[in-house]
Amino acid sequence: MEDCLFCKIIKGEIPSTKIYEDEFVYAFADIAPQAPFHAVIVPKRHISATTEITAENSHYVAKIFEAAAKIAEENQLTNGFRVVNNCGEDGGQTVGHLHFHLLGGRLLAWPPG
Repeated sequence: MEDCLFCKIIKGEIPSTKIYEDEFVYAFADIAPQAPFHAVIVPKRHISATTEITAENSHYVAKIFEAAAKIAEENQLTNGFRVVNNCGEDGGQTVGHLHFHLLGGRLLAWPPG
């Protein structure tokens, strides 16, 4: 999508601090981290939200979670981490591109604040 913030980050049109990249997934440092380690993991294909996942594109979600495991290991999140997806306005989604937050590096309370 032309005006999608995350699509522009993936294309390199908007700078980001890359944490991980493969042919399916791009991960970058969140600009407003909520934990000592906070990555945003996005599929390279534009999928607007969790509600848009289909049999044809669901492999991107698997690739995101494969990347999350690699990222956690590479960043020594050995004591645990959290993966979060916000969907829709009431779910707190602020960018219309499917994405997951990987947070770690401290004890994470529940429910999140």
